[in-house]
Amino acid sequence: MIKKQSDLFEKGIRELFEREAPLADRMRPRTIEEFVGQDHLLGEGKILRQAIQSDQLPSMIFWGPPGSGKTTLAMIIASTTGAKFIAFSAVLSGVKEIKEVIEEAKESWKYQKKKTILFVDEIHRFNKAQQDAFLPHVEKGTIILIGATTENPSFEVISPLLSRTKVFTLRPLTENEIELILNRALRDRERGLGKYPASIEPEVIKGICRVANGDARIALNTLEMVVLLTPPNGKGVRQIRKMELEEVLQKKAFLYDKSGEEHYNLISAFHKSLRGSDPDAALYWLGRMLEAGEDPLYIARRMIRFASEDVGNADPQALQVAVSAMQAFHFIGLPEGDLALAQAAVYLATAPKSNAIYKAYQQVQRDVRELENQSVPLHIRNPVTSLMEDLGYGKDYKYPHDYPDHFVEEEYLPDNLKGKTYYHPTEQGFEKEIKRRLEVWRKRKENIKK
Repeated sequence: MIKKQSDLFEKGIRELFEREAPLADRMRPRTIEEFVGQDHLLGEGKILRQAIQSDQLPSMIFWGPPGSGKTTLAMIIASTTGAKFIAFSAVLSGVKEIKEVIEEAKESWKYQKKKTILFVDEIHRFNKAQQDAFLPHVEKGTIILIGATTENPSFEVISPLLSRTKVFTLRPLTENEIELILNRALRDRERGLGKYPASIEPEVIKGICRVANGDARIALNTLEMVVLLTPPNGKGVRQIRKMELEEVLQKKAFLYDKSGEEHYNLISAFHKSLRGSDPDAALYWLGRMLEAGEDPLYIARRMIRFASEDVGNADPQALQVAVSAMQAFHFIGLPEGDLALAQAAVYLATAPKSNAIYKAYQQVQRDVRELENQSVPLHIRNPVTSLMEDLGYGKDYKYPHDYPDHFVEEEYLPDNLKGKTYYHPTEQGFEKEIKRRLEVWRKRKENIKK
């Protein structure tokens, strides 16, 4: 009787917790079928799905951004396979706690023949000694270790443990996937928000998806706040518009379609501000795009293109700055990475401008398409074999380093393009020096035509 009362009490506490828990916890998927995203791992016939369904699970590391489903997936695996699930925080636990969990796992197998899945959140926070403590038990199969990390395991997990686990990379959820999760939460009366009748503008859902930036937890928490903080009207329906979302976010919701007109308008304004050497406008449009949820790496790619198209050799360093900004952002992400993009934008806006490379290559493309593509002149072919040498490959080639100033009057274009000039450097920045050099070399090459 006492045990029965205890069980009822624990059930009541669990149900109360589930009712009071945040929406993101209540809506946590319980089966693979409910799980949204990560189709590259959980789609039909994919390796992780097969391992779960066949109950042939290796110890593994889930590497992915916040809100991509690492903890949820570990819980689903335990539920599906009937294993005992023990959650373990690397922030709060040490070697002593690890030993206690291992003993518990041994007892579970000894008396119940039940496997134990030990889920370690933020495993990258464990030091070497703590990670070492897992090794013999992972190797013996005492536990199935599932570690979760947002950091690259190659750098944060010790090699011996890494070699005994399988790393699965989880991707940020797409906006379509997050929208599916939100709509599911709005309909669900048991665990979700279905008992709160709401009329939500489509732009609000799309705005939440963009604000979430691939994180389902942020999306669900934002949805819960905007629904619960919006009072119902006389008919008991919560009318949720853009202004309600902005109130919850405490900032303007830039709700624009990344594939629509506003997307192209903003990137055009940004590009033209850079070209017009206006760092203030460039920073403003950069900020507008980032706040609206534009992909920062898309902006970085456009700046790399700009460095070649609009700055070129007037400042050869510009391309390096743009590439470095992309790498820096890729390394640290948002929000810290936005300053790397801002630094690059200001550099590009204030750099000397030249589109000489852009114009030269456009002309090359036209000639390649429209003119006869003649054979490579024999004297600049490489005589790899004796037959090629007998056929005249490389004959009379003049090696520039054997001549004064490491330059020799030689023709490298095919006959139908002899004397053709594509690149015309400007007087801007470093191109002024390039122009001076080319004028000397081109004057000396005039001798070939005479």
